[in-house]
Amino acid sequence: MSGPGGRRAMALAGATSLAVATALLTAPPASSAGTVTATCTKTQDWGTGFGGTCTITNGTDASLNGWTIEADMPSGTAVTSVWDATKSVSGDHYTFTNAGWNGTLAAGATAGFGFNGTGPGWFTGCTVNGAACDGSGGPGDDSEAPAAPSGLRSTGATATSVSLAWNASTDNVGVTGYDVYRGATKAASVTGTTATVGGLSAGTGYSFTVKARDAAGNSSPASAPVSVTTDEGGGGPGNGGGKVIGYFAEWGVYQRNYHVKNIETSGSADKLTHINYAFGNVQGGKCTIGDAYAATDKAYTADQSVDGVADTWDQPLRGNFNQLRKLKKLHPDLKVIWSFGGWTWSGGFGQAAQNPAAFAESCYNLVEDPRWADVFDGIDIDWEYPNACGLTCDTSGPEALENLLSALRSKFGSNNLVTAAITADASPGGKMDATDYAGAAQYVDWYMPMTYDYFGAWAAQGPTAPHSPLTSYPGIPQQGFNSADTIAKLKSKGIPSSKLLLGIGFYGRGWTGVTESEPGGTATGAAPGTYEAGIEDYKVLKGRCPATGTVAGTAYAKCGSQWWSYDTPSTIGGKMAYAQDEGLAGAFFWELSGDTSNGELIAAIKNGLG
Repeated sequence: MSGPGGRRAMALAGATSLAVATALLTAPPASSAGTVTATCTKTQDWGTGFGGTCTITNGTDASLNGWTIEADMPSGTAVTSVWDATKSVSGDHYTFTNAGWNGTLAAGATAGFGFNGTGPGWFTGCTVNGAACDGSGGPGDDSEAPAAPSGLRSTGATATSVSLAWNASTDNVGVTGYDVYRGATKAASVTGTTATVGGLSAGTGYSFTVKARDAAGNSSPASAPVSVTTDEGGGGPGNGGGKVIGYFAEWGVYQRNYHVKNIETSGSADKLTHINYAFGNVQGGKCTIGDAYAATDKAYTADQSVDGVADTWDQPLRGNFNQLRKLKKLHPDLKVIWSFGGWTWSGGFGQAAQNPAAFAESCYNLVEDPRWADVFDGIDIDWEYPNACGLTCDTSGPEALENLLSALRSKFGSNNLVTAAITADASPGGKMDATDYAGAAQYVDWYMPMTYDYFGAWAAQGPTAPHSPLTSYPGIPQQGFNSADTIAKLKSKGIPSSKLLLGIGFYGRGWTGVTESEPGGTATGAAPGTYEAGIEDYKVLKGRCPATGTVAGTAYAKCGSQWWSYDTPSTIGGKMAYAQDEGLAGAFFWELSGDTSNGELIAAIKNGLG
């Protein structure tokens, strides 16, 4: 949210009841041995749209190496989002290719994927690997395998990932995808000629090959191998699973009177691995500065400055950027990332998505401006929300985020960080299903699912509920609105734990007119807050409305007629234990000025991650 306060993640599933349809695209998998079959079922139908699944069964006596389902949709019907598969569209013809983790099927094994769509129609002419989905017929006379891909090369490496590219293969009918192998293990399946393989160890040599496949299931010989050694990771901040990332709000230098120096005096700088500077704007398809005065012009006196040296009238850079430069000199391992978008400024991403390359070029030129290039170590995209609704609604399509991040990775290269803050809405058919977050994940160093703001006083009459529940609980107002479900769903889409962080809010959300102490009570509106109704900093709430109970791993408090929920050092400790158990990359929080003057919340994060 590019204004005082926190960010709102307001998105509830539009339908409250869904009729389960029983119409099947195909008959169940054929009982006769020796065929690969697929069954596609419309599992939900809410009139204007639907949900569905496809299950692929390997009925042969040999391992199946990759699968592709093709089908047609009638005019007026479209598949809008897919998970556990990669989608491509040509007119009304849809092609679904396995994801990297579910393409190899042993004899008798099954795999599946899900999707949402709009319109009243359904699939026709389904084929799986070129044969009829019901097992009848066969893939025709196409027994010719594609040619081996050529020109396999590394285009970049980090401590935990390698980016690869190769030349397109040829086939007598057509290549439908490529499988990337790390040694003998299939590490990725893609439809294009680039891939990023993650989950690797620092300072380690790996050998990669690529095979092409066609719709009939024919697989090419392997390409010539390429050997790549990942970067040395070291043990310093920014590596491994101990990332501690805090947002610094640009506008905090005004009413909040929170400055970069406060990061140092609170002791927080020693505990941070990364700072996300929020926010740059997105205008006219380009990255732009949000508040130039706060960022580059505001003059600091000696007592306000990080290093005790006052700004002069003629120095080339002042403001937050210069203060961050001074902070990094005191903490050489600290990384700073410029974040663009946020709740208020996400409306510009739709235009940016129309020309991702031009957008990436503008962002690179701004972030790497010679006046402050040494301040920033990469870019963070905070799009709320691609192909879904936040403050405004976006209709860029499920591939828009992937296209944008791909262009940014290509422009910024492997020596800069590219990250994204994303939705935490894990409800069926919710925001997480509107965008191909799995496909886009290959281009980011990590995702930050915003596991807070699930509930708040935008629902003025309640029910009261914790805004950042770790788990579900009896009576939760919306299924899928909790951190554990969010992380589980992202992982089920194939996004590795090492690319996910857990989000923490350094603030509470509250209602007034509440009579019940426990969650689930009614209210009359938003509780008063210092800067915005319904929201208040932790540093204020801990004294004004101390916690009276916990639910689903977070704290709540009733004081008078007000009811608040927020995280405390104790509940943060529990959440960090969860993050470690799940193998997450660490934690991030919104935002630094909500903590106490001695940084007790960030200390709980750091101590909890070890």
